[in-house]
Amino acid sequence: MRAEVLRIGEVARRTGLSVHALRLYERAGLLASEVRRDEIGRRVYSTWDVEWLGNCVRFRASGMPLATISRLARLVREGSGNEAERLEVLREHQRHVTAQLAQLHDCLDLINGKVAAYERHLAANGTGEPWQQQPRPGAVTPAP
Repeated sequence: MRAEVLRIGEVARRTGLSVHALRLYERAGLLASEVRRDEIGRRVYSTWDVEWLGNCVRFRASGMPLATISRLARLVREGSGNEAERLEVLREHQRHVTAQLAQLHDCLDLINGKVAAYERHLAANGTGEPWQQQPRPGAVTPAP
């Protein structure tokens, strides 16, 4: 069975990266294998390259810097024996993403509280600003 050979346009379509971005990724050392060329010099990729690029897209979406992806790609290109170092690169980013998620959960809690307050305000046909203390009916307002 012959391995699938993909041209740069097909890889761009499968990964969502532009042809320009794929060339940038190659120059920046983000690919985990050397980009091969066909007999007339066009880039050709394997399905494994597409899988790796899919990982890169998700790494970037999670905030992983290009330098870190490049470091990880270099370790993969070097082959076995450096798995502990690869693991540490991934653990470090895992800690970063976990902290980001905690911060986003805090932000979501704030937003959820604001949404609930506005919903209560509107459901009660509230007038004025919902965040200002409204005097309670029958309460005596102190003189200034």
